[in-house]
Amino acid sequence: MELWYTEEHTPRVRFSIKVKEQILSRKSQFQQIDIFDSEEFGRFLTLDGLMMLTEKDEFIYHDMIVHVPMATNPDVRRALVIGGGDGGTVRELARYRGIEHIDMVDIDEMVVDACRKHLPSTSCRLDDRRVHLYFEDGLKFVRRFEDAYDLIIVDSTDPFGPGEGLFTKEFYGNCFKALSPDGILVNQHENPYYDSYAHAMTRAHRRIEEFFPVCRVYQAHIPTYPSGHWLFGFASKKLDPLEDMKPNLWNALGIETRYYNTKLHLGAFMLPNYVLKQLDLAG
Repeated sequence: MELWYTEEHTPRVRFSIKVKEQILSRKSQFQQIDIFDSEEFGRFLTLDGLMMLTEKDEFIYHDMIVHVPMATNPDVRRALVIGGGDGGTVRELARYRGIEHIDMVDIDEMVVDACRKHLPSTSCRLDDRRVHLYFEDGLKFVRRFEDAYDLIIVDSTDPFGPGEGLFTKEFYGNCFKALSPDGILVNQHENPYYDSYAHAMTRAHRRIEEFFPVCRVYQAHIPTYPSGHWLFGFASKKLDPLEDMKPNLWNALGIETRYYNTKLHLGAFMLPNYVLKQLDLAG
């Protein structure tokens, strides 16, 4: 009997991967957690039936959510990751020797445990001495801090269920307060192609704009995410990812990446016209 994982991207569009075996199926108090193995994409993690990552293409997402802000400010010393239970974002941050402290806050400890056991390729740096894990609501966690972090990365699920609070005006305001004067906020920004996702993207962008004087959007192409076209939000108190990026300093670090490079960094902010229109940036 053939086993297929199928995700409904819209009521009229579905995406399927042929599965070799299901490795894990558990229900936490927050969500359904499944890990599958496939020939095409290797192992992959889904939460409540939605794709979070695959071993084959996770490097694209994690390269772009980490190295874009780090090339803008290679002097980041303290970083906060909200979500990111698979560990991939922490893995990339931990490659920077200059980072002294990384907090990771995920509401669901069961996700982290599952990834530690079954997805070591992403979770391999969670035991780094600089990494401190907290299992609680990221919205409540960030309220406690002021001028505490140089970088906050919101590696969240979609804006419903456990991740819903991470797309609110209150949350972005608290992130602004928790950042240092040179602080940067980066978040996964959904896709612009399907209407429901595009609505969440434009709503989040407008809320972030209310707090941050620098607010930009950039893109990557991730085959297993809805439409394959994914956006990230970049916001900061003063650093601009195009004008202030430091390609020579970043390249001198010698960090090998499979997707990101400093030329791509510039190009990622060159958005299609329909996306510019959605964001009210056209013209």
